[in-house]
Amino acid sequence: MAGAIIENMSTKKLVIVGVILLLFQAFSFMVGGLIAPSPTTAVHYLATKCVDSVRHHQSNKWFMPWGPNQCDKIRDLEEAMSRKIEANNIVFAVHIPLPNKEMSPWFQFMLVILQFDIAFKMYNQIEDGAMATIDVGLAYRDDTLSEWTEMAHSIEQRKLSCNFTTSKTYENEGRYYECDLLPFMELGSVAHKYYLLNIRLPVSERKKVNVGIGEVKDIRLVGIHQNGGFTKVWFAMKTFLTPSILIIMVWYWRRITLMTRPPVLLEKVIFALGMCMTFINIPVEWFSVGFNWTWMLLFGDIRQGIFYAMLLSFWIIFCGEHLMDEMKRNHFSVYWKQVGPIVFGSFCLFIFDMCERGVQLKNPFYSIWASDVGTELAMAFIIVAGICACLYFLFLCFMVFQVFRNISGKRSCLPAMTKARRLIYEGLIFRFKFLMLVTLTCAAMTVIFFIISQVNEGHWHWGDYTVQVNSAFFTGIYGMWNLYVFAIMFLYAPSHKRYGEQQSSDHSASFRGDDKCVKGTQGPVERTSSLPLP
Repeated sequence: MAGAIIENMSTKKLVIVGVILLLFQAFSFMVGGLIAPSPTTAVHYLATKCVDSVRHHQSNKWFMPWGPNQCDKIRDLEEAMSRKIEANNIVFAVHIPLPNKEMSPWFQFMLVILQFDIAFKMYNQIEDGAMATIDVGLAYRDDTLSEWTEMAHSIEQRKLSCNFTTSKTYENEGRYYECDLLPFMELGSVAHKYYLLNIRLPVSERKKVNVGIGEVKDIRLVGIHQNGGFTKVWFAMKTFLTPSILIIMVWYWRRITLMTRPPVLLEKVIFALGMCMTFINIPVEWFSVGFNWTWMLLFGDIRQGIFYAMLLSFWIIFCGEHLMDEMKRNHFSVYWKQVGPIVFGSFCLFIFDMCERGVQLKNPFYSIWASDVGTELAMAFIIVAGICACLYFLFLCFMVFQVFRNISGKRSCLPAMTKARRLIYEGLIFRFKFLMLVTLTCAAMTVIFFIISQVNEGHWHWGDYTVQVNSAFFTGIYGMWNLYVFAIMFLYAPSHKRYGEQQSSDHSASFRGDDKCVKGTQGPVERTSSLPLP
């Protein structure tokens, strides 16, 4: 019998392949759950208050909070007032990492969140819509003896969102406001061992700079970076999976080109899906360990966006090409109404990413969450993206339901067949339905992963709820994508080299006596369904 491997492979061999893939899927979850540590680590820092005694600030002078060349420090603002130190001469210094530790390129990225400790004073309260102006500089060095080298300098504004939970009376002076976390800095690579932040809060009553922000007692930072152990496991997975998908893709396309007919739409889309999977698999991140490639985060987002767009489009075409209705398909133009919104949404995602991480290539202190418009836009994007992902999954479920309904309609032809041929077709129907359910499961897991990753990325900026995505989920979903693409290319490859139009015509010739069953079906050249139902 001519056709795809999913049609011709014996049930025993198909079960063996399925069990092997299932074991690899379980192994991908166990790699993250048992071997890899948590994906990220959060480290808390308290800024040291240094005194800049020079009247005119020197841009090349860096204030070190500890060590042999540490700055002149003060404990609190009361000491500053007693020593007649003005606010403009106070520098909040933060050394990353903590003493006796060092950063590593294996950390991949560094996200820094800022929080002000602001005390309540009756004469110096936080005004509504108060905006903090921050003069910040970032420097680096790779040993404890060399001079600091400036990496970035910027003057940023962050809107304060603080609540005072008790009554504003003199008795409650000195209590702290509850202030939201503020986005502060993001680096796309951690190429140096030591980083130093010098933060100033310049005050100018004439220019209304840092007026009405309350009495800032301390500045706290939270540094978030990827764990080096998780990075090594992640790189190892990508290095192992890249050749496996590349080999099956070359083998699949070779089978297609050996046929006597040109490839049909579904075969082209499967090959394109394999190419996108290979593109996201290629472990170019290995180079980020040795090179200061600050654009790796943006590049990773672009790769993932291309794969998402291809995967979502593939599922639409995959279901559509198996509907077995009277509509002539096998043309990409038939699916423009479904694929078009996916492409448009991916383009919007790219523009949104460029608006933040693209700008951060030049200014790591920039954040789209810093302004009201940017925050509303980012919030709207996360909400709309989640809603669209859910709507897409519901639409895909509807398409799968239509496919199952059409298959059930074709089953009315089976009783007229001989027992042997009826068993063959019942087996094909079962295989196809099982594959569709696997597809639906992968789609559900992908949508869940997309929504959780978006919420997890945004929770530092706008919420009090932290979504913990552990390593097993990351490695499991990534392994699932690879195994699914591998299975699709293997099962939908031609079963032998001489598969062509004539063989398929001979195979279906014995069923053409029943017009009711033949109506609405097409040959494998026009139809890409692997199910040659009567």
